[in-house]
Amino acid sequence: MKGSQGQHSPGLPRRGLRFLRGRARVVVRLVLWSVLETAQTFVMGYALARALDDGFLAGRAGVGLGWLGVAAGAVVVGAFGTGRVYGCVAGLVEPLRDRLVRGVVGRGVREADGGALSGLTQQVEIARDTFAGLVMVSRSFLFTAAGALVGLFSLAPPLLLVVGPPLAVGVALFLATLGPLARRQETFLVADEVLAGRLGAVCPGLRDITAAGAEDLVAADAGRCVDAEYRAARSLARWGVVRVAALAIGGQLPVVLLLATTPWLLDRGVTAGALIGALAYVTQSLLPALQNLVHGLGTSGSRLAVVLRRLAPPHAPTPAPQPGPPLAAARGSGRSPDATPPPHPATSDALALSSVTFAYGDSGTPVIDGLSLRVPHGTHLAVVGPSGIGKSTLTGLVAGLLRPRHGTVHLCGRPASRATSRAHRVLIPQEAYVFGGSLAENLGELRPKPVPEEELWAAAEAVGLTGVMVRLGGPAAEVDPGALSAGERQLVALARAYLSYAPVVILDEATCHLDAEAEERAELAFARRPGTTLVVVAHRVSSARRADRVLVMDGRCVAYGEHDELLGRSSLYRDLVGAWSPRPPESAPPTPSTPPPRSPVSATPVAPSRAGGRSSEPALSLRDPDGVDPVARPRLAGDGGHVVAHGPMGKVQAAGDLGDGGALGGQG
Repeated sequence: MKGSQGQHSPGLPRRGLRFLRGRARVVVRLVLWSVLETAQTFVMGYALARALDDGFLAGRAGVGLGWLGVAAGAVVVGAFGTGRVYGCVAGLVEPLRDRLVRGVVGRGVREADGGALSGLTQQVEIARDTFAGLVMVSRSFLFTAAGALVGLFSLAPPLLLVVGPPLAVGVALFLATLGPLARRQETFLVADEVLAGRLGAVCPGLRDITAAGAEDLVAADAGRCVDAEYRAARSLARWGVVRVAALAIGGQLPVVLLLATTPWLLDRGVTAGALIGALAYVTQSLLPALQNLVHGLGTSGSRLAVVLRRLAPPHAPTPAPQPGPPLAAARGSGRSPDATPPPHPATSDALALSSVTFAYGDSGTPVIDGLSLRVPHGTHLAVVGPSGIGKSTLTGLVAGLLRPRHGTVHLCGRPASRATSRAHRVLIPQEAYVFGGSLAENLGELRPKPVPEEELWAAAEAVGLTGVMVRLGGPAAEVDPGALSAGERQLVALARAYLSYAPVVILDEATCHLDAEAEERAELAFARRPGTTLVVVAHRVSSARRADRVLVMDGRCVAYGEHDELLGRSSLYRDLVGAWSPRPPESAPPTPSTPPPRSPVSATPVAPSRAGGRSSEPALSLRDPDGVDPVARPRLAGDGGHVVAHGPMGKVQAAGDLGDGGALGGQG
């Protein structure tokens, strides 16, 4: 496709002439019926002049009405000719359509052309309709102009001297712009298609692009497409001005000249009726015909040339490669965003947050306020809290996707930012992204290519994707994202993250569509992965129990420690576990009234819960306003229930984590 920019096939005009010569009879009939239609143009101006000069101005109303009757009869004759013209145009257009359809189908069968269906259903119809319109406007201008010029000469030869030169100059100027205008129109159409294709590939994968830190690369690539279309549009607009000038000179200047030269014309014997007839020729025939020619041939003609060059081999240009899945620009050099394993940092902390404050907008209330947290390498951390409290905001800060208003965030000893963090972390959001392509391409997206097949199978076995991989037909099988369930897409994303070299893995509700057993298998796979720090935004109590440490987010107060420890000193955590788990038997011993010592995060002790010494209300009621219910589920070892959504999963957590939970803060 790109190769067609500004390039015209030299054989296209010759093939067009051969096509017309092969249908000479249809062309002759079209000419004859057009001559009959043109009689209307000639008679209209001539009869109007005679009606004035020989009839009404001479005091003979009957003669004037008779000439007007002749004009009305010419309209009827012209309408009859117009009807026959449409039949002749169909005799030209339908064979062209049949020829194009045969060519498209033949190429699709011989070459397994994936674009054949689009060519058959869209481009062929565009060519058919555009060709019909061009035949009509071109024929109409030629015969209308001929009839009007003959009529002007019949009324008074000096009229032809006034109208003819500007008409000829305008038509010549327009014809001179056809070549440059067609090339620029084609350049604009190609640039628009390239931009649409690029955005169509980028938009579905914005989350993966952001998580991989490829925003600048993808933005620069899309920006080049936008700039190319902008330049093409400006160039096309400049030639459009020339086209408007041609229309003004050829169609509107003659009216001005007729009025300006009226005294000169009257001195040379031109009658008043002849002047009125000349104005009728120009305003009612020449100007509309020229307008149709300029707009029809100037725009539709170039579109027809583009479509025919694409449909008619062997001169059709080779289509440009379609943009691949998001991050294709990053893969274009043969390497992925994480081309090599990052070096093991010297620091002992995988994550370090120091007095971090974050709010959405300069005047917004902080969602996270003064949070300090240290997570050593190899730690399995679970993050829990009510919906909308800021858990996803925290993962965005840790991944370098969000910038804190105050404080610092370090990932593997380096400041967390989009540019520097992508080699050290991989973030999987709630709605997993899978693109069209092979399963191996999906799984190896964050690795140098190619990924050995045994590693693909090992990753699938680790996270529980093996069954899906076998059912699809192995790593080489093509993946249709729409045919996969939400849980299967999450398994693909988990295996992709497992294969990456990133030492920090962040699962932001990334297993919400999996059952408890599948979730446990995936989390344990990452926890056992050598050199991995795992951060899980948990939605089941079993995730918190499996973790080394749990971070409880509760507005301005947080708690950090082990599962059993937090049960004793965090009323919110007890409420969450109570909502997640079945009610214990009444004979069960009560929770100890004296909590164990609090575990510090960094060097700062954990602040007390907002509830103080009184027990808080359950964080998740039987019908939580955010759309989440605690529902008992069978076969969950150590976990009698889990949270499920009674609405769409994407609506479980408020967008942007702007819930009513207030700010998160205090100490880590």
